[in-house]
Amino acid sequence: MSASAGDGEPGTPLENAKEEMSGPACSGENGKHDSAICSGSSEIKSRAVVKYSAAPPPTSYALLQEKTDLKLPPANWLRENPQLGSAGTTILGSSSKSKPFSSFGMAYEFIDCIGDDVDVVSDSENIKKLLKIPYSKSHVSMAVHRVGRTLLLDELDIQELFMRSSQTGDWTWLKEFYQRLIDQKWQRKKKSKEHWYQKAILSKFLYYSINGDGAAEPVSDNPNEGEEENEDEEYSSSWPTAFTSSDAEESDAPKQESVPMDSKFALGQVTSVPKEQNLPTLFNEGENSQGLRNDFIRNIMWTFEDIHMLVGSNMPIFGGGRYPAVSLRLRDNNKPINILTGIDYWLDNLMCNVPELVMCFHVNGIVQKYEMIKTEEIPHLEKSTFSTRVVKDIAQNILSFLKSNCTKEGHTYWLFKASGSDIVKLYDLTTLCEEAEEEKCQNPFTLPVAVLLYRVASNLMLKARQNRKHYGTIRTLLLNCVKLLDQERHPQIIASAHYMLSELFRLDEPPDGDGGESLRAGGSEDSYSDEDREEEEEEDLTEDSDDNGSYGDRRSPPQDDSKAVAVIRSVGELSVPEKYKSTHQIRPSCAFPVSQDKEERCRHVLSYVMKGLKAVDGSIKKESDLPAADPNTPIPLKYEDGSSNGACAAEKGISLLLERAGPSHADHKHLSRSGMAPGSWQHRMKLQLFLKASKAYYVLSDAATNLLKYGRALRYIKLSLQCYDAYCSVSGTVHPRVLQFHSQGLSLCGDIQLMLAQNGNNRAAYLEEYSYQTKEDQEILHSLHRETSCQAFNMATDLATDPEYQLFVSSKCYEAAYELLASDALKDRTSEQLAQVLKRLGNIRNEMGVYHMNQAAAVQTEKEVKKSVSVAEQEMWKKSFSFFEKGMKDFEAIGDRTNTSLLLCNTGRLMRICAQAHCAVSGDQSRGEFSPEEALYYNKAIDYYLRAMKSLGSRGGGHPAVWDSVNWELSTTYFTLATLLQDYAPLSRKAQEQIEREVTEAMMKSLKYCDLQTESARQPLYQYRAATIHHRLASMYHSCFRNQVGDEHLRKQHRSLAELHYSKAVGLFLSLRDAPCELLRTLLERVAFAEFTMAGQSSSAAKLKSLTGAVEIMAETRVAFQLIRKELLEEQTELTEADAADSAQSPDVTSWPASGLNLEEVMKLIGVFEPSFSFLLLQLIKLMTTIKRKPSNKDEELLKTYKNVYSKLLRAEKSAPLVSRVEVYVELLQQLTPQTGSDDAAAAAQKP
Repeated sequence: MSASAGDGEPGTPLENAKEEMSGPACSGENGKHDSAICSGSSEIKSRAVVKYSAAPPPTSYALLQEKTDLKLPPANWLRENPQLGSAGTTILGSSSKSKPFSSFGMAYEFIDCIGDDVDVVSDSENIKKLLKIPYSKSHVSMAVHRVGRTLLLDELDIQELFMRSSQTGDWTWLKEFYQRLIDQKWQRKKKSKEHWYQKAILSKFLYYSINGDGAAEPVSDNPNEGEEENEDEEYSSSWPTAFTSSDAEESDAPKQESVPMDSKFALGQVTSVPKEQNLPTLFNEGENSQGLRNDFIRNIMWTFEDIHMLVGSNMPIFGGGRYPAVSLRLRDNNKPINILTGIDYWLDNLMCNVPELVMCFHVNGIVQKYEMIKTEEIPHLEKSTFSTRVVKDIAQNILSFLKSNCTKEGHTYWLFKASGSDIVKLYDLTTLCEEAEEEKCQNPFTLPVAVLLYRVASNLMLKARQNRKHYGTIRTLLLNCVKLLDQERHPQIIASAHYMLSELFRLDEPPDGDGGESLRAGGSEDSYSDEDREEEEEEDLTEDSDDNGSYGDRRSPPQDDSKAVAVIRSVGELSVPEKYKSTHQIRPSCAFPVSQDKEERCRHVLSYVMKGLKAVDGSIKKESDLPAADPNTPIPLKYEDGSSNGACAAEKGISLLLERAGPSHADHKHLSRSGMAPGSWQHRMKLQLFLKASKAYYVLSDAATNLLKYGRALRYIKLSLQCYDAYCSVSGTVHPRVLQFHSQGLSLCGDIQLMLAQNGNNRAAYLEEYSYQTKEDQEILHSLHRETSCQAFNMATDLATDPEYQLFVSSKCYEAAYELLASDALKDRTSEQLAQVLKRLGNIRNEMGVYHMNQAAAVQTEKEVKKSVSVAEQEMWKKSFSFFEKGMKDFEAIGDRTNTSLLLCNTGRLMRICAQAHCAVSGDQSRGEFSPEEALYYNKAIDYYLRAMKSLGSRGGGHPAVWDSVNWELSTTYFTLATLLQDYAPLSRKAQEQIEREVTEAMMKSLKYCDLQTESARQPLYQYRAATIHHRLASMYHSCFRNQVGDEHLRKQHRSLAELHYSKAVGLFLSLRDAPCELLRTLLERVAFAEFTMAGQSSSAAKLKSLTGAVEIMAETRVAFQLIRKELLEEQTELTEADAADSAQSPDVTSWPASGLNLEEVMKLIGVFEPSFSFLLLQLIKLMTTIKRKPSNKDEELLKTYKNVYSKLLRAEKSAPLVSRVEVYVELLQQLTPQTGSDDAAAAAQKP
């Protein structure tokens, strides 16, 4: 609907501009809730949605006969009638003025609309008065409040305020301000007899129009009695004598409010704040008696152009004619309709979506005629012509003016225009009130505004669940709410607001709770009257305004003052399109602080919780026996060595821990320790605040744990559990979700104690962190101590010095968490968390098992003299084994095969420690034979390792590192068992052959688990072990071959096996390149084996062959010597560099490099090498020179070489440095290499 050009000025008739109704016309009375009807024209856009109606569907009005005398009362006069709503329930009807808090009643009822969706909330009478400002000389006095982008407008009756001020002393500061700057001769305005006469005529007319001819039957059995209205009643009925929330705050249970008779016609009850689980119930319905209720029979969402308004209207609507709804008006035939009356009628019909106006004309109360006028024709009536576009511009300008200047939420603004004046001023009454130092808090709007801010914030909390964009708005609303209120008078609202502020910093999902309740009431005592309004308008249109002295004389312009926030210099400016533009952005700094770290967010939460608790504690009236808590005195956090308490104290602490951890079933019917009554708002609020503080401290503790600040983490978890202890002391029953959270707290406490046990080196720093306290922590602790001694979790949260005790406490925390999760209250809803706790329980039992196992190993190591196993050692083994078994059961319960295998592996290690403790000691303290106890425990260890392998399945099962670890331990155990059997053979009880078989079997099993193929960090270790196994087996078979007598078949078998294993050992040692000593020893043993073989031979050819083979083996030692030379040279270089560096810095300090070469071992091996090499060369030279057959040229060359090498070997200096001697050996062996074919091996050894 676009606006047409050519609008005239106010009062100028527009002949060609007519409004037309578009769409189906409906009054909204018989439509559904939120039904929307649009009315439009070529000039303006108007849309009305009926949000609530307490009136029945409109019925046809009674067409009164001509000459009906309206001065005579009808039979049903002054009896309650839903058709008229509040228009006829009072004697003659009260004034048309709305109650001062009427907009708040609507705002409470339609809280969803407040803040963002609606621009203005007000009585329709106030809207009309504002839009008529340029046309009217009447005064305007309104209170304006801002909530978000919504403005609440209420009439501020100066006469009534000052009358009340004279009686109660309130508002004296405003009265003095008014008299000083506006009107020095204030006097009370009185109503004329004509005024009451016109009200009576209108009231009787409406009752006649219901049933006609005075035949109406009473609708209610309780008519309003009385035939006169005292003038003072008008004032006392429209302003509440007092407005406090004391009744609501002190009441424990909501009062049952009577349901009005006309509520059955409601189109849909709209609650102000939907019940929210985490928000406590704030107000009771009793507050409605204080005036905070929706007093209108109809609430309409009216969109006028781009302005969205929630308006209340009491205009009676009847059915009839071609349209289902009409408005009924009574006019004196002798008085023409003026512009103000026309605007009134037009706006009323637009707001209520009434398409037609029926006007009844009378003369001195005698009905003359009826006339029907369409709504779109009203602006063009004779002598009342006005431009609808100008009205639209006025509305937009006024809204922009107010939004630009009413910027502070919570402040009360006063929009004032004196009668006959063209100047409109806006004052900030809140600021003026604060400046009046002698009288504080005398603004009666303070509490309703604070309650509204709270309710809007509560409603937005629902939306904030899905959208965080509301968080900044909610925070600003609540902070402004708290700023307005006195903590001593309104502790409930302040505590609840602080709790909601803490809820903005989401830590986790909130527990179930009661939400806020709506303030809703039906019925009204205000009547609908337009005669009153016309009387004032006609007075304003006349030059004579003597009766308006109370609002200032237009002939005496008010003196300019600097107290006004903003001024409209001339009401004519309001008619200029877009004269005022709203540029102010409300809440420029309401962005929610989302960039803070986790600890800062929790600190915000705790700050709000502390303030909430202080408000609650201050409201409890009971004289407590507890001494007054000094906030400046820290409450000591207990610190002691847990190991000194003894088992009894520990068990007592554990039983208390488990008792407090479980769900409480106590019936709390008595007062709490601080004097709170169960079910009171203080009781409910403390529960929420204690739980919120507990969660905040839990998050802080978790964050500190992640930062490795375990002392701080323990302090926070102690505070968290103390808050939970206070929660349990106050609460009769604990919700399963709270129990679930508590199990998380106990689990975290166990984690922290475990970390403290594992990091004993930083104990001093942890103690310092643990002992620190902030002021907020102290304040919260003092509040906790009002309800409980906070001793239930001391055992779990003390900082002990004994690691064993800390591990014990950690395990008990996990056990308590497990019992909690496994209880009937939680067993069906915590399977995942239960698995996590079982995993932690298995882990702590593994840690305790390892701890006792290491203690036993340490005792074994510290023994100076090998003795039999002590009782203390056995006790440690039993404890360790018991913890490992329990841990395995925990991991098996959740199907954790990996951790199960790790515990089996640790149990295997324990068995090996037991085996080591049982080693036999001979009389001279030397190692004795391998004992059966050792064999028993080593075999048990092997069993556990095999079970661990079976639990893992295969290396590709997802945990190759664990598989490799178990595989290595199993191979090691077999190797250790075989080595001990071989080195300390139990010949006293077993035959040599049996021992050899067992050694071979164990060695081959160890070799089986040596993973030589997989590339890993352990691959060189596996290669070294495999080479060692082959070397040991070769040595064993070598020994058997030497010692075997008689059985030639067995000797041959031993010989071939020895050759095989020597060959494999040499190959593996060569590939390692970092075990030259082992390689040299193996080769020398192999040479000795060849020499022994040669000794049994008789023919020269066989001996020559054996000697040649032995020399070839000896030539292979060149690789070992090259490796030894390389390491010796590297050590010399490092030593030289270290000497140079030390002499430059500190000549007194000498640094020796760590050598990887065992020089003593090298010297021993050289002592074996030289004579063996010399012997071989000598025997070979003798054999070759004494041979009878003629030597070939090749043989002669070989003989010459052997003689040359032998000669140099004999002349070699035995006292030369080791490096020089090794280089000589390398050179000599090099001469033999071309003839023996060892070039490839030598080249391999030369590579860096």
